[in-house]
Amino acid sequence: MSRYDAVYARSIQDPEGFWAEAANDVHWFRRWDRVLDRSRAPFDRWFVGGKTNSCYNALDLHVERGRGEQLALIYDSPLANVVRSFTYRELRDEVARVAGGLTSLGVGQGDRVIIYMPMIPEAVMAMLACARIGAIHSVVFGGFAAPELAKRIDDAKPKLVISASCGLEPGKVIAYKPLVDEAIELSAAKPQTCLFLQRPQMQAALKLGRDRDWNDVMSGGRSADCVPLEATDPLYILYTSGTTGHPKGVVRDNGGHLVALKWSMKNVYGVDPGEVYWAASDIGWVVGHSYIVYAPLFHGCTTILYEGKPVGTPDPGAFWRVISQHGVRALFTAPTAFRAIKRDDPKGEHIRRYDLREFRTLFLAGERCDPDTLLWAQEKLAVPVIDHWWQTETGWPIGANCVGLGMLPVKPGSCTKPVPGYDVRFLDNNGREVPDGQLGNVVIRLPLPPGCLPTLWKADSEYEKWYLSSYPGYYKTADAGFRDLDGYISIMSRTDDIINVAGHRLSTGAMEEVLASHPDIAECAVIGVADALKGEVPIGLVVLKSGVVREHKDIVSELIQIVRDRVGPVASFKKATIVKRLPKTRSGKIVRGTIKKIAEGTEYIIPPTIDDPATLDEISASLKTLGYAPVMAPAGPR
Repeated sequence: MSRYDAVYARSIQDPEGFWAEAANDVHWFRRWDRVLDRSRAPFDRWFVGGKTNSCYNALDLHVERGRGEQLALIYDSPLANVVRSFTYRELRDEVARVAGGLTSLGVGQGDRVIIYMPMIPEAVMAMLACARIGAIHSVVFGGFAAPELAKRIDDAKPKLVISASCGLEPGKVIAYKPLVDEAIELSAAKPQTCLFLQRPQMQAALKLGRDRDWNDVMSGGRSADCVPLEATDPLYILYTSGTTGHPKGVVRDNGGHLVALKWSMKNVYGVDPGEVYWAASDIGWVVGHSYIVYAPLFHGCTTILYEGKPVGTPDPGAFWRVISQHGVRALFTAPTAFRAIKRDDPKGEHIRRYDLREFRTLFLAGERCDPDTLLWAQEKLAVPVIDHWWQTETGWPIGANCVGLGMLPVKPGSCTKPVPGYDVRFLDNNGREVPDGQLGNVVIRLPLPPGCLPTLWKADSEYEKWYLSSYPGYYKTADAGFRDLDGYISIMSRTDDIINVAGHRLSTGAMEEVLASHPDIAECAVIGVADALKGEVPIGLVVLKSGVVREHKDIVSELIQIVRDRVGPVASFKKATIVKRLPKTRSGKIVRGTIKKIAEGTEYIIPPTIDDPATLDEISASLKTLGYAPVMAPAGPR
């Protein structure tokens, strides 16, 4: 029987008592004076006066409590053909040594450190070492080009940049050193020092006077102890894209982040200390911060650091090999990874090659999960598949089926109910709550629970402008969705993906859900394009499953018909095209906004996180067959 309703009700009715109880489950050097300080609302602060340390809670505490010989981190890299493991004691000692190396370079409490590294153990060590000494880390995804790295250097003004000689992709080696050099050349804020780890796949030539070798710096034998930090001190800055092209630096504090993430491991994800948990993401994204590095280690789990892909390293069985080999109990990944697996192995033949008896739960997030993908995964894996929803800004789930509180029935297309601590509401454009079942703007009533962003880095006014000004008293998620009569919430799309067809507000996500249900479709995107008569009309782009050889015109006709049947003629869905692949960011999100601009012939900026810019040319060519994409007009260098 689920305890969800009682736990959720208490979290909303008595948030201070609820989170004070959760905070007793972590280590404090000094107990807090106030659980929640709203004296500067909306800049609310949790556990004011408390002193703690995130690295201590992630490593030292477990060693002191007898868990030192348990595995803390497993590094699995099919790209480097390496598997390495670290016990809690080994990882603590390595992190203390790295922290000592950072202090020898003059890095101390409050200094910023940019980490621009691939998915290797030293990247995790660098993050935890910063946390250990009170430096503020800002991890920049290793796939970013130099101009985007430069923007983050200019905003964070780091004392140190930590990088590696190279990153690995299937069949190629990516040199990082030239990217770092170019970024520093472009930036006004010049870091004092750059620290490079030399990987065996490529050696980087270091610049005399500025660059230091990782092994040389760490060989001094110094170790650094954990520094007690204020609960409200920043732990890290993580940049997320801004609508103006200038990245927004989401700030995460030490105390609230620690309490919320520790609580979430048992109550949301249903895992216990000692179990193996795997978030198949990248440390450059919030999922990597929260659920590769911090939360599993706070909870005493074994976490997986995977340098590979869901397909092609070497085949669509890559995930099942990792789960089987390392005894993974819960996997958290993006729906796009499963769509890629489903596309290449639609019958699930690779799944049957591995022993998955210890595997218990699959969690999907990062973008909307269409019901077809969820049901495919559920059928092939024979485990619960949990779609849950959250954001870089919140740092942990907003809506989920909280496994640790007793699972509720799964409704494909819904992320179930709000996670305890989040008072989720649905408002119209005038700030009035809409009836259940009606599409609205998704907001969270203030105060936000612990773990969410308290502000943006050096930009309080921007924080208020982007998140708090549209609906006073609420945090704007910029997502659109609805709550059904059972209290389940469905997140349909970003609010800028709601289209207005002849006065009817329609969700492109709902149309994508219909297209994805077609048996020949692996993945899809629906965008709204300007129309002189109706204001906007939807068009669909679909990728076929591997092995489908039917006539494309027949498939397109069927797609148009099922949208008409399930959404209605009001959708005016009359055009779709089949494409080889959809343009995505490296985290797997389809760049719908860019596709829309291509279709309408307006100038656009090639997203800095795009996985392969050539996909935009392919999409342009496909859109032209539908009578769109009159001009190919990227702004700036390709």
